[in-house]
Amino acid sequence: MGELPSSIAIDTVRSALDTNLFGAWRLSEAVLPLMRPFGFGRIVNVSSGCASSTIDGECCPAYRVSKAALNSYTRALAAELKGSGVLVNAVCPGWTDTEMGGAGGRPASESAQGVVWAACLPGRSRTTGGFFRDRQPIDW
Repeated sequence: MGELPSSIAIDTVRSALDTNLFGAWRLSEAVLPLMRPFGFGRIVNVSSGCASSTIDGECCPAYRVSKAALNSYTRALAAELKGSGVLVNAVCPGWTDTEMGGAGGRPASESAQGVVWAACLPGRSRTTGGFFRDRQPIDW
């Protein structure tokens, strides 16, 4: 079954947060000074449907919590940058056939399409602060 919330090693949680939350946060800090002067940019955080508050579960607690934190950061940063021309969204690529996701998911090239879509939103788009899968909004 894997690790449970009540027994997972805190170092595992720290590692997941460092990768899934702080990695995205650091990258945003690095690129925002380059985007703001031009009034244009796209920040796309790759999240997961298992981080949605509408889905309960005990499996993968470090991953789930780190992606939920990433979703919260996405919303906060989008609110801060609203009207600036810099759009901030989260995308769930869906179950993907990778070493982490396991066999049986869709090909990575198909999963990446939603991320590319969010990165290429047109200049006048007002689509910011959203959570998407296959270009469709999903619940936070």
